[in-house]
Amino acid sequence: MIKLVLHKSFAVTLAFLVLFSTVSLTIEKHFCGDVLVDVSIFTEVEKCAMEAFEIEQAAITKKNCCKDQIDFVQGQKDLAIKTFDDLEFEQQLFLTSFVYSYTNLFEGLPEQIIPHKDYSPPNLVVDIQLLNDTFLI
Repeated sequence: MIKLVLHKSFAVTLAFLVLFSTVSLTIEKHFCGDVLVDVSIFTEVEKCAMEAFEIEQAAITKKNCCKDQIDFVQGQKDLAIKTFDDLEFEQQLFLTSFVYSYTNLFEGLPEQIIPHKDYSPPNLVVDIQLLNDTFLI
């Protein structure tokens, strides 16, 4: 029982590892001065209330204290996909023999003829073994 639970949990862990290694994320951060105002992963980051005022002031002073920082986490793009032709000859031979033997393993049984299929047994009126007192031991 414990072996089955460990096997399933290990399989789920590996599946999530493959899933999360191929996912790419964009993390957006909005700073107002040196203060972090908002962090967003899936939606657009919320701007601070000073943003509109800073845009007007930036035209005059040429300096803006609000800034956006974007971090891009790149997932794995190149997954190794091998075809049958990429395998070596011994591996191809093993794979074909394994598939052939596995498919022939589940070959159906021939249809058997049952000669007494439509025969109905006679109705028993008396139990003959009990009448003659003969019992198999």
